[in-house]
Amino acid sequence: MVMFHGFSDHIDRYYDFFPSLARRGIAVYGLDQRGWGRSAPNHSDKGRTGPTSRVLADMVAFLQHALSASPADVPLFVLGHSMGGGQVLTLASTPEYWPGVVSLVRGWVLESPFLGFAPELQPSTLTVMSGRLASHVVPRFKLHRPIPPADLTRDPEVQRSLAADPLLHNYGTLEGLAGMLDRTAALASGELRPDGKFVRSLLLAHGTADKATSFDKARSWFENIGRPAIGQDASFKPYDGMYHQLHADYGKDEFYRDVGDWILARCDNNNNGGGDINDSTPEAKL
Repeated sequence: MVMFHGFSDHIDRYYDFFPSLARRGIAVYGLDQRGWGRSAPNHSDKGRTGPTSRVLADMVAFLQHALSASPADVPLFVLGHSMGGGQVLTLASTPEYWPGVVSLVRGWVLESPFLGFAPELQPSTLTVMSGRLASHVVPRFKLHRPIPPADLTRDPEVQRSLAADPLLHNYGTLEGLAGMLDRTAALASGELRPDGKFVRSLLLAHGTADKATSFDKARSWFENIGRPAIGQDASFKPYDGMYHQLHADYGKDEFYRDVGDWILARCDNNNNGGGDINDSTPEAKL
């Protein structure tokens, strides 16, 4: 599985999620994306993701690396959290990449994907419009956009860890923030949508009490765009009362188990496994 993290995040913040998958035979590849974590050693690098074309090219390059590092008969899964979920879904919904890397992915997992702001973080229309205009004039101008740790998880220990992590800088460039909003708008409107001929399976997992990304908009996207486009092997799993970081909130063990079960159910001998995350399916090791 290849993992793409969220805004002001890095790959070392996923607690026992990756080890839990590894214990079940699922290898996990991840990186600090351009502009985040250890990929931003200098202040000038922080939040400097580049435009969407650069973001997608980075993702494709890393996916190609993961494919080359794995045996040909091992299925590839891709997971994106929050901003990374929106990026992953954009990649899966961009026709340019369908015949290539998208067609090689066995399944896509979206953890609390950014398909719209939660009410607590919704910026005003004036702020969004002025930011979009400014992004064309001073694209590398940085904004500090912290998300309160208490809005990400109910676990006070994780909240303290988030507040103390020096790699969580909370900066975004106008270019990067505008690109993120443009991707979200294109997905939410259906301008970008996956094609079931190339996107074989999808799991969308979202906490009902998410205070960062919108649960309602994610569910609406799934019901009106995702499920019709992909078909039977598309699943939506709500996590009652859970916050944005399913991997670091109370109840995270259920999320870990669900993702592992869903992946392994699609790793049978002919790679045509299906069913939703509640099915009882014998494990198949990668």
